[in-house]
Amino acid sequence: MDTHSEDALSLDALDLRLLAQLQLDASLTNQDLAQAVNASPATCLRRVRRLVQTGVIEKTVAILAPAQVGQALTAIVEVTLMTQDAESLARFERLMQWEAAIQQCYRVSTSPDFVLIITVANMDAYHDFVHRTLTAANQVRNVRTFFSINRSKFSAQLPLPKTTTNITRR
Repeated sequence: MDTHSEDALSLDALDLRLLAQLQLDASLTNQDLAQAVNASPATCLRRVRRLVQTGVIEKTVAILAPAQVGQALTAIVEVTLMTQDAESLARFERLMQWEAAIQQCYRVSTSPDFVLIITVANMDAYHDFVHRTLTAANQVRNVRTFFSINRSKFSAQLPLPKTTTNITRR
């Protein structure tokens, strides 16, 4: 039932139902989750543990309302580095991992080199972030920022296949 090779993991209909339900509400008890996906609690627990151990489920978190915790300004920031060699790109990515204001960091193709999604308290905090993080000392050549006026949609949910699927593990 839970067979898979070293390189591929098979996700059956129950796995997909579990993932869909967990994306909606990961705070459910195992009993409530099992009831929601029509499975026994023991099967549900075993399947969720496998999904965590294999890396399908990376992390379980609480999604906060930014303004409710004093982080009212969201910015989408395009960053171009002075050089695009592998070490410069990797160094910048490592630096971004430690910056709390950065919610997401993507290395992108063509131009710019990176797109960041950041959340800060206000414009002063944004300026502090830029001066501390996006400076020539960090090999940044150009910064272009878009400030969010309204968040129309925010979701951490990924679209899931409708039927059983094999996924390649990294």
